[in-house]
Amino acid sequence: MSALENAKTYTGKNLETIFFRPMLSGPSALDLGVRVLYNMPVPTTVQMWEPRSNVLQKYTAGGWSGGDAARKLQKTIRLHRVKAELGYSAADYFSLVYELITNRADVNMDDLSGTELEEAETALFKRAIAESIRATMWVGDTSAADGPNTFDGFLKTVTLYSNANKVYTYNYDSDAMKTPGASVALFDDLWSNADERLKDLKAEGQLAYFVSSDIHEAYEKHLDGMSTDGAYTDYINGRKELLYHGIPVVDTRISSYLAALGASSLVPKSFCILTDRRNLTLAVNTADFPGNEIRMWYNPDEMENRQRAVFMAGCDVLDEGLVSFAYRM
Repeated sequence: MSALENAKTYTGKNLETIFFRPMLSGPSALDLGVRVLYNMPVPTTVQMWEPRSNVLQKYTAGGWSGGDAARKLQKTIRLHRVKAELGYSAADYFSLVYELITNRADVNMDDLSGTELEEAETALFKRAIAESIRATMWVGDTSAADGPNTFDGFLKTVTLYSNANKVYTYNYDSDAMKTPGASVALFDDLWSNADERLKDLKAEGQLAYFVSSDIHEAYEKHLDGMSTDGAYTDYINGRKELLYHGIPVVDTRISSYLAALGASSLVPKSFCILTDRRNLTLAVNTADFPGNEIRMWYNPDEMENRQRAVFMAGCDVLDEGLVSFAYRM
């Protein structure tokens, strides 16, 4: 087991290329379903330009009639320093890492190199970090005593905007989603009362209903009840993706985290958010602060393999006006 006991530290370029960029870019970023900014300069500021809506002028004579300049909006995403730590007993860690290795067909178990062991334990830790970022991105609450509390997630942010009357909000009772058709009424309500700017973005294909699992299940049951051959086929085979009037209905898959929230949490237990995917922005930085690193080592005193990651992360809603929100606490 000596190969597992070699301490490894990743900083700088290795920290970016081995750990974070693969899970925050390309298909992995798309799986998160939101806008991802990686290693943008700190403070991470997003610039949004709003040009004049009527730039056509009557052509009469020479001179300048361009009017006011384009209006610039900007939103600064506050980043928090976070730490991820995992500890396994030597026996458990050994079996977890070896399970990842033996599932590969190209591995010779009689000749395991240190590189293969390193790749396996890196994959193990990377998966844990990615899930923690995803969960906190949605249910994070800095006022909570435990759970995902390193930075405020989208749900708390949108709820605060709702309390300040900055977004259209619809409250429903705890029994509402027990009727499958209620999900359709909910989608209709959010669409009908959404900002016209949000409706105009539908043609760009980035709108989505981000929902808790109970709403996703209610809508799927509603589709199951349709008296068509297609509904019967989908009832048997399942559906890879749900759509409502061409807009994806995205299950955020955070039911276990929502169930663990305390009664005083500001994060709703059931919700539906209609917005543009690009409006929900996650920012992660591993470059601009000293001490950001990934470290993996063996502690002989505790007979425990340990892993630690230190980096910066945060998320925010860029334009609260482009959100239509329904929830139940």
